[in-house]
Amino acid sequence: MKRLLMVLGLVSTLAYGDIRFAQPEPSIEKPREVVMGISHGDDESIHHGLSTANNVLKFYGPEKIHLRIVAYYHGIRTLLKSEKEIAVRVRALQQYGVEFVACGNTMETKKITPDQLDDDVEIVSAGIAEVIERATEGAFYIQP
Repeated sequence: MKRLLMVLGLVSTLAYGDIRFAQPEPSIEKPREVVMGISHGDDESIHHGLSTANNVLKFYGPEKIHLRIVAYYHGIRTLLKSEKEIAVRVRALQQYGVEFVACGNTMETKKITPDQLDDDVEIVSAGIAEVIERATEGAFYIQP
């Protein structure tokens, strides 16, 4: 029985061992570039996106990752001041250098004015074009 537990321990170590970084490894000089889209406006999707951002920050460290979160379509709710619980999480991520971007097209369609957004949110004309351009520059695109 003791031997079986040792084997199971070894298998779990192999299955859940440390992640091998691609070269060049992320560093302060060359952080991983990531752009993330949030397009769904339900609580679960928004909180999942913000938790994903938090997990990425914890794994790499805020100095080794450059993360831009682009909110468009119903996901624009992520950036509204009126969403107090979400706004607290957005501000916390901003303190670690995460940039938040709002889609101007969505704002126009939904009649959202810049003063309704959280502080320090960048507005671009088209959120999806922002995602495409950052990916074209080499950023990894994730959408939780």
